[in-house]
Amino acid sequence: MRFSMFYGAALVLLVAGLRELLTGSEENRCSMTYMYEYPEYRRVTLPRRVSRLYPAYGLYLYGEGLYAQETRALKLSGAPVLFLPGNAGSYKQARSLGSVALRKAESLDGGVHLNVFTVDFNEELVALYGGSLRKQTLFLHECIKAVLRLYKGQERPPRSVVLVGHSMGGVVARALFTLPRFSPPLVSLILTQASPHLAPVLALDTHLLDFYSAVRERWVRHADSLANVTVLSVGGGYRDYQVRSGLTTLPCSPGDPNKLSLVATAVPRTWVSTDHLSIVWCKELVLATVRAFFDLIDPETNQFTDSVVRRMEVLHHHFIRHPVRMLEETPEAPLPLPDSPEAWNEVNALRLAYSAPKEGQAKYFLFALSSRRKAYSHFYCRSNNMEMSSWVYGCVQKTGSMCVRAVDLSRGTELLPPFKVLVLSLSDLSSVSHLVVAASNLNGKQFTVECEWQRQEAQTMSVSVPHVLSFGLTSSDVTVNSSGLLHTVELEHFHQVYQSFRITVTSHCKVQKDRMANVYRMKVPWFREDFLTTASVPSVTEISGMLHTSRPGNTSSALLQLHTAPNCQYKVLVRTSFPRVMGQVLRFCGPQLPVYMAVTLLLACGGQLWSIARTGKPLEASQAVGWGLQPHKVGLPVYLLQLLLGCSQFQEAWSALGLPAMDALPPTTPDHSTLEGGPVDEWPRLLGPLLYLLGATLAFWGSGLLRLSLALLSLAAAPLTRPSVAPDCGTLGRQRQALLFLVLSIVGGTSCGAVAIVSAFLIHLYRVVRLQMTERSLSHMLNLAPEKNNGGEKNNGGEKNGAGTGAAPPGVHRERNGGWALLSEGLLHQVRSDLQLHLSLSALFTLPIMLSAPSLLHWAHNLRYSPRLDPDSLWPHTLPLLAAMVLLIDCSCHALSHSKLLRVVCHLPLPLCVAMVTFSPLHLYRVTYFLSAALVPLAVSCLL
Repeated sequence: MRFSMFYGAALVLLVAGLRELLTGSEENRCSMTYMYEYPEYRRVTLPRRVSRLYPAYGLYLYGEGLYAQETRALKLSGAPVLFLPGNAGSYKQARSLGSVALRKAESLDGGVHLNVFTVDFNEELVALYGGSLRKQTLFLHECIKAVLRLYKGQERPPRSVVLVGHSMGGVVARALFTLPRFSPPLVSLILTQASPHLAPVLALDTHLLDFYSAVRERWVRHADSLANVTVLSVGGGYRDYQVRSGLTTLPCSPGDPNKLSLVATAVPRTWVSTDHLSIVWCKELVLATVRAFFDLIDPETNQFTDSVVRRMEVLHHHFIRHPVRMLEETPEAPLPLPDSPEAWNEVNALRLAYSAPKEGQAKYFLFALSSRRKAYSHFYCRSNNMEMSSWVYGCVQKTGSMCVRAVDLSRGTELLPPFKVLVLSLSDLSSVSHLVVAASNLNGKQFTVECEWQRQEAQTMSVSVPHVLSFGLTSSDVTVNSSGLLHTVELEHFHQVYQSFRITVTSHCKVQKDRMANVYRMKVPWFREDFLTTASVPSVTEISGMLHTSRPGNTSSALLQLHTAPNCQYKVLVRTSFPRVMGQVLRFCGPQLPVYMAVTLLLACGGQLWSIARTGKPLEASQAVGWGLQPHKVGLPVYLLQLLLGCSQFQEAWSALGLPAMDALPPTTPDHSTLEGGPVDEWPRLLGPLLYLLGATLAFWGSGLLRLSLALLSLAAAPLTRPSVAPDCGTLGRQRQALLFLVLSIVGGTSCGAVAIVSAFLIHLYRVVRLQMTERSLSHMLNLAPEKNNGGEKNNGGEKNGAGTGAAPPGVHRERNGGWALLSEGLLHQVRSDLQLHLSLSALFTLPIMLSAPSLLHWAHNLRYSPRLDPDSLWPHTLPLLAAMVLLIDCSCHALSHSKLLRVVCHLPLPLCVAMVTFSPLHLYRVTYFLSAALVPLAVSCLL
């Protein structure tokens, strides 16, 4: 009961974090993309050699309506774009990109359009099984060559293909450059969506990590040869709990201007968070992508530009900072301005608030710089007129009250949801005498313009955020008496991903009148993961203070920018949100929980062995799992190893022994650190025990659910099976075990190693179910016919001396036909003891089954193309585990209690658990190796 209460409280903690992870972010604000005509996918014929090598894959051209009919013969003239689906993704996911691009082309003149191709990767689980990644990369190379061959008859055929990769498709796109025969000029632009570039989400096999290592090696250590390749990586934000946005950062050389990483919430005119699938069809993001593609087309060739500078300019325009002014407008010389005196007004006040009337008129406001340079540092201006035109100028020639020649300063404009904003530094305007704000509404459109002079240091304040362990009981606040339009609140000490806050901004104005909406922006100086919130005045607005990446150096902490209304008061209250802290822990460290589950279950099995060695019978399975939480025994040696590795001599000895690098927490900074041996964040020391607690909670309740399922299965199977009272029910015998191991080895070697492991697991479950049925039958019979045999009454714990191979338990005599002539309490205790042992073993066996499930699913998915999984990361490494599982089917407490090796085996689980925590958090496939190292000696001890 005490374990249930303790793990029940821990389960509440886990569920709270899981709820925040899955549903705690903003609602889905993406608009849906629609096809106006029925989508068609025209299959592109590939060379026979390619079709024979990759029978499960295919290449298609997307089309709709008349365009689909015109391209039926694959005579193409557009710019080629190739879409790559991700993990279990369909080639039909290209329809959003293809349909929007088709509608965009119909609205343009000159015949400029895109040809959107899409690759069918057979919806393979490549995020969990890395054996197909190399194959997909080779097939992608063939697809690119096939696409370019379709344009051979053109006067100016394309020389490269633009790649759009979703999820693992983006990683495959970058892996192209690792192929020895791939020509880099074939791909000049790669745009990835929610692709885990930094590290795999789950490292379940060596093939996946080797693939990532090869891609990293090519892009980091040979960056000079790839300097002309432009890559843009877009993360989904907090709604994407499958691939956290921190993993979408590009691991490339620092300072490479052609590699951009950002989050969808920071993309201008998008400003939404997407989940892992909606990032493909989110209209706001698809529109930004298609606009960028069309701006990248050279009007002379109708193909994508070869200019690296032009590519970066376009991507910055659409994904980084939308400057409102069109890209084509590049005024270098001063511009003439209207010379009608009635259109000009000189502003001497510190602030301008102007609302354009309904009647159309020309209006220009002139601000003198000479009297403001010393007192102020910046000039701030905003307008809810979203027209794509220049609106702020620097005067270089003035006549009377008018400016006759000026330079355009609008390029620094930034687009926010309700208005456009321009902040000018006066130190950069030494050649300008006046600032000119154009507020003309010749088309009669009403809008508002607000401008002011600012002292940046006076409008910047700071607040120290509460400690992460304050549990929301304490708060920090700062009050902003808004005398200006922009204020910045520095959130001191807010720079780690495990921190999470509930930030409440309350606005209050004394005079009620129509005002522009407020914009609250969470700005992260070290990564483009800004989050914007729009609020009315007055209002109470709650903002989630969380980070996708930790601060890599000693840069500023996170900032909260407040675009406010003048003459209003704003109160910013910061309080720790512990459920969101738990959500962040699960977001970043959730993939490590299987390691701590394995530690708990392995220590539980060790506890069973110690109990058998001392008393001859095991603990109850639930009690054993409850005692599996021993963070002091596991965490302290790991912490000691971390300290010792700080010494150079110990590091040299470690390397001399050939030991792999010590796993730590997953990478959380966008500093391009490597997965193995690279710098990692120093999270609080409390995080290790917390992960252990969460893993033990999953192990406790998961094993309880398994026991309940097996009990229900035994009840359902009871009417179908003859009742048995023999303790060796469900066993195989030595000859059958050898035959079974041989058969499963052949099956695993010729098909898939996971098939053999799962088969052995199911046979062991049959043994457990039969033990449960036997225990139930014995209990029922003994209740109906109480024990008459005195020997049985005196030997309740007699299972130590009975029911061995060929021996009868006390009070039970074997007849000539092999049946049991008499029942006893000792026999019941023997069956119950074996049942508790095998329940613990079955819970431990579920872990390699979970870790091998992706390869099993991949094999089953591709069974029609090949009967054998190639490559198979489980085979032959799991042969020892398979042998141990087969031998343990017949294991009994009686055999273990008389084993000469039991005392030695009892000491193995703890050091193996320490090694598991040391080497497995970032390499989950190693968990199976450590379980094999524990189970093989246990199986041998059953024989000796």
